[in-house]
Order: sequence, then C-alpha cells, then structure tokens
Amino acid sequence: MKALSYLNKYFWKYRLRLFSGILFIGLSTWFSLVPANLVGQGLDFAAWAVKHPEVPSDAVMRVLLGFGLEVIAYTLAYGVFLFLNRQTIIVMSRLIEYDLKNEIFNHYQNLDQSFYKKNNTGDLMNRISEDVGRVRMYIGPAVMYSTSTAITLVMTIMFMFSSDMRLALYVLAPLPVLTISIYYVSNRINRKSLRVQQQLSQLSTLSQETFSGVRVIKSFAREKNTEEHFAYAADEYMTRNLSLARTESMFQPFMLLLIGLSILLTVLIGGREVIDGKLSVGTIATFILFVIRLTWPIASLGWVTSLVQRAAASQERINEFLNTKPAIQSATAEPFELRGDIEFRNVKFVYPDSGVKALQNLSFRIKAGQSAAFLGRTGSGKSTLAQLMVRLYDVSEGEILVDGKNIKTVNLNHLREAAGYVPQEVFLFSETIAGNIAFSAHDLREIGSRRGEIEQAARDAAIHANITEFPQGYNTLVGERGVTLSGGQQQRISIARAILKHPRLLIFDDCLSAVDTETEDEILGNLRRIMQDKTTIIISHRVSAVRHADQIFILENGEIIEQGTHQELIDAGGHYATLYRKQVQELH
Repeated sequence: MKALSYLNKYFWKYRLRLFSGILFIGLSTWFSLVPANLVGQGLDFAAWAVKHPEVPSDAVMRVLLGFGLEVIAYTLAYGVFLFLNRQTIIVMSRLIEYDLKNEIFNHYQNLDQSFYKKNNTGDLMNRISEDVGRVRMYIGPAVMYSTSTAITLVMTIMFMFSSDMRLALYVLAPLPVLTISIYYVSNRINRKSLRVQQQLSQLSTLSQETFSGVRVIKSFAREKNTEEHFAYAADEYMTRNLSLARTESMFQPFMLLLIGLSILLTVLIGGREVIDGKLSVGTIATFILFVIRLTWPIASLGWVTSLVQRAAASQERINEFLNTKPAIQSATAEPFELRGDIEFRNVKFVYPDSGVKALQNLSFRIKAGQSAAFLGRTGSGKSTLAQLMVRLYDVSEGEILVDGKNIKTVNLNHLREAAGYVPQEVFLFSETIAGNIAFSAHDLREIGSRRGEIEQAARDAAIHANITEFPQGYNTLVGERGVTLSGGQQQRISIARAILKHPRLLIFDDCLSAVDTETEDEILGNLRRIMQDKTTIIISHRVSAVRHADQIFILENGEIIEQGTHQELIDAGGHYATLYRKQVQELH
C-alpha cells in the first residue's frame, strides 16, 4: 500500500463523496442483514404455530405476511443505498482518474529533454492510460468492495454473536486461514502484475515505433521480421498474463471452499444443537443466511486483492515518473521581456544522457537586432548551441547571458515565449495546415480571426502558393507528423509557425536543407524584412543561407575556429572560403 498512499491527497479532495459512500455502504449492509433475523423469527413463529393448532390460520398468515412485507421493505432500502454508494464512490474514482491523468500529462510537459531520451513513447503512453486505468479500479471497485467486505464482516459477526456466541465461533473458524492465504497470494499477484505491466510497455513501444516507421519497414521489406519481433513480444506478454491469471484463478475457488466449510459447520453443529433443544430452527436459518450474505464479500476478496496489487504495481510505475524532477526549471516567476542580446562565456556542454562532449570553451556575443550564422560539419555542436539558447539544456560549465542576465535566472516560460525556434527535426501535428501554423496562438479558436496573419506568415515562408493548390487549402489535414507533405513543405510550414509568433529571437536550426536555393533566397529575404531590430540565428550547412548575416561563426569540434562577415572570411582564405568556393563550383 506504500505506492498507493500517493492517492491519499485525492481521497482527501473528494472526502465528502468518500465518506458519504462509506455511510451508504454501512446503511445498505445493515438493511441487507436485518431480513436474515426476520426470516429466522418468521420460521420460529411458523414452527410455534404448528405446535399450537388452536391459533387461527388467518392470524398466522397475517403475522407471516407482516414478516414478508418487512423483508421486502428492508430489501428495497438496501437497493436504494447500494445505488447511492455506487454513485458516490464509483463517480469519485472517475473524477480521481481524470485528475491523475491531468497531473501526469502536466508533469510530462515539465520534464526536460534528457527524460524523453531515456524513456520511450510507448512506456509513457502506457503509464498514463493502462496504469491509470488499473489505479482507477483500486480507487473505485476495490475501495468499495473492500469497505463493504469489512463492514459486512463486522456487522455479521455482531449479529451472529447476538444470536449465539458458540455457533458463531465455529462458523468463523476458517477466517484465520483466509487471512494467511490473502497475504501470501497478494504478494505473488503484486510481483506478477508488475512484470505484466513492464511487458505491456514494451509491446506498446514496439507498436508505436512500427507504425511511426512503417515507411522505412516497407522500403527495406522487413515486414516479416517486424511481425516476428512483435509476435515474440506478444507471446511473452501472454505468458506473463497467463501466469498471473493462474494465480488469481486459484484464489476465488479457495474463498468459496472456506464459505462452504462455514455453511457445513453451521448445519452440522447447529443441527445437533436443534436436536438437543438448545437452538431453534430459525436461528440455524438465520446463521445460514448470514453465511450466504458473506459469500460474495469473501469471494470477492480474491478479485479485490488482485485489483489492489495490480494497482499498486501500476502506481509504483506512475510514481517513478511523478517523482522525477525536471532538471530545468524556471528560477523565478517575475516577468521577463527579451530584447535579444545573447552572450556565451566559456561555455562547455556534455550531454547528460550519453556523456558526449558537444561544446567546449565557446565564447561569443550577438547584440540585440543582429543576425548571426553558424556553420560547421555534422557533430560540430551547432544544434546543441541552438537548444542551449532556449534552455532546452543547461550548460555544463560557463554561462549564457540574455540581455546581461544569466539565462538560468530569468523566467523560463517568458524566455521561450519570446523565441521562435525552428528545430532541425520538423514536427507537424495531425491538424490542418492553418492549425499547425497558428500553433503558437494561446487559443486555437483564434485561427479564424487570424486567417490574414496566417496567410502572410505562409507567404513569408514561401509556402502560400503550395497551400492554395491543395483542394482544401489551409484546411488540409497534414496527417501524423505531416506525412502527407514533402520535406520542404514541412520545413516551410514550420518556419511560418515561428514567423507568426513575432519573436524577439528567431532560431533556424538547419531548417532550409530541404528547399532549393531560389526558395531559400526568397525566405531569407523576407526574414531580413520581418526581423529588423530583432535577433536572428541561422544554422546551416550552406554558405548561401548565411552570407548576408552580420556575423558568421565556423564551428569545429564544439569550438569557434573562424568568425567575421562574409567578405572578411572570404578574404581570410580559411575554412569558410574553401567551403564557399566548393559550393559555388557545385552549383555551376
């Protein structure tokens, strides 16, 4: 129960529903037990009437009818309160499920990049769906039935002892065996449930990767291999589930065996007491009804135990992520308005998840309103530099200053809201083109009213003409990850998304690689107009994309080996000049 104690805050939040539900369980249980006494009294009265034939039969029938009407009334009251306890506790479980999913989702969004590199998407999805679903079964049915079992057991024992203490002790003799078996089986269920959930996460991950990479799978004709891989994972999941099911299947019959033993003891011992004249037939009937009333609560213990142990295993997995603290957090809630002055001072960076050294002793300054470009080979640290500017990672050594302040001390949300970052790996949502461009809008309902701005951003990104050629224009659905569009179209829509944001700092991380040089010139020309008095960072492999920048930096192994304007670097005759001549020759 240690892992499940995390949910106590939600029980307290919905304490009115919880306590009302427990009260309704108590009332429904009481109304369900009283008829057993009435049946016993009715049988004793009938037996007395048989021995006294002088009593008019009409009078006997009226008394028995009275007992019958009372039983019906109590049964109806039992049904009403049973309905009310489900309406409170089961509804509470749905509300907590809603809150828990929102908490997990919000926590996921606050976690940093390194977390997502260590954990796969299938596992993340499984914890917010399957694991939360199993936790809900504990919050609702398990809490309801375990509470009902406890209250029923206590009330039934009280009724039994008030009827006949000696017979009650015989009837309840199997209970210690029940307690020991529950403890033993619950531990086995907990271990096996955890293994089942772990395998389900692997299965979800494999499915997600297969669907996302289906084009690669088909192009390499690896369908058969992928199918075998999935079948192996599915077989392992089935094996673990069957092992869990076998453990659970042994539990409930054992519970029913103990109940049957209690009924047998009631009939044998109670029958002998009746023969000896120490007990009435009505008392035996009452005890049998009490034991029958215990049948479902006791039999459900196996199922409830399974629910609790499955939920404990799932909540343990959920807690593992909820207890993960984001490495990057906002140091303050004070407003921050970015002007765009960026300075790196002796910055070193090592990726925390892989240990790869990306940047070392990097120092430069980009004044507000300037344009700066970074060139270098693959792996030289260009993309890392861009991610550090919007604080997707924190530096290992040194410091980054924004407008003269350490980037770690400013409001993180305001910093990112002021920046337009177009990453190297373009991501489009399964939305319309207009919805993807307007993604930076605080309220997506603004799409209609901002249609003019959306179209202008598309023109500036040189994608408007392509969009108007689609049958549905800006209302065209792009498919998952923009799969229905070409690479160049995806990049330009991503650029339009950043332009619409009207950022103070615009970062292009090699996002023009899939467009031709003519389109590239058009986009960059538009940017020079749009980003006047604003800071622009362009990362590219092409000299043509950076030659108009105010400053150009050449990176090699995470260090700046050359810097200056286009003409200064050409005159210097170094790496930049060599790269420029090579690319010019390739064009001709």
